[in-house]
Amino acid sequence: MRSGPNGLTPGGDFAARMHRALETLPAEKRQTLPRVEVISYSPLIDSSSTTPLDWQTLADDIRTRHADYAGVVVVHGTDTLSWTAASLAFQLSDITRPVVVTGAMHPLEAPDSDARDNLYGALRFAMAPALDGVAVYFAGHLLRGVRATKQHASANAAFISPNAPPLGECLNEPLVYADERPTQVNDAALAADSPRADYRRVAQGEVVRIAFWPGMAAWQLDAWLGDNRVKGALLQLWGAGNMADDPALIEVLKRANDQGKLIAAVSQCPRGSVDMGAYAAGGDLAKAGVLSGADMTPEAAYTKLVHLLALPLEHAARRRAFMATWVSERSDG
Repeated sequence: MRSGPNGLTPGGDFAARMHRALETLPAEKRQTLPRVEVISYSPLIDSSSTTPLDWQTLADDIRTRHADYAGVVVVHGTDTLSWTAASLAFQLSDITRPVVVTGAMHPLEAPDSDARDNLYGALRFAMAPALDGVAVYFAGHLLRGVRATKQHASANAAFISPNAPPLGECLNEPLVYADERPTQVNDAALAADSPRADYRRVAQGEVVRIAFWPGMAAWQLDAWLGDNRVKGALLQLWGAGNMADDPALIEVLKRANDQGKLIAAVSQCPRGSVDMGAYAAGGDLAKAGVLSGADMTPEAAYTKLVHLLALPLEHAARRRAFMATWVSERSDG
């Protein structure tokens, strides 16, 4: 971003701007940086305008080029950075290079900006042979990409990993902790020779996100799930997976599942896990076909639904694949 007359706006010429910023680092740090090739997109967009097609474009470009580099850094606006990181983690689950997503809370040229240090840390971690898969680097901490979420609108330490420990940190030198490699479960949908996802299937809002609220009526839920264009939904429930004791709501969910729509639930609480056996209403959700998102972030659960619906799979196979652990995105499965 750069400051403009109407506020922050996407700014180009990034390679030169980054070079000037990194030149202000102490000499001993500059000497540790890799040689970098910068690939920019046109037109540049505010990250709030990203779509699933942008996620796939990034993944396809990384997949095409990653073998030629020690690692990849994705420079991204913070508003939807964690969504892109989670999507990339699923799309690139089979590559063996670090992909580090970073950004900044302040423009690169702003006084006391966090941008330079975030770039430095991301570039250093992108060289780390102990690291593979997608990570987020921000404010000195390396987080698993599929576990990160933005938790502050203005603080430099804007991202946390509420249900998983960090992967590493960069204080004086980058340090990757021992448990750095994603845990994966074999599944047909994840096989290297499986058909690639086509995000055009889900590029027009076919997957919805619905946070429950007190007094939600069945007709309101049906307005979303009853639409023939909707293929999947992420529900955000209260606490450990509770909802109103309303048979009409359950009937809407059951009907949507019977129509082949992929429906999963996570908690509205940032920490903790959905346990559909904790409340009677949660048990009714499971009977209606709603899948537990366990302790996944909303970003991880949503982008996993998008990815599965972009794959040429049967409904039963998608349900099994959602419950499997792909890249350490959930603590069960």
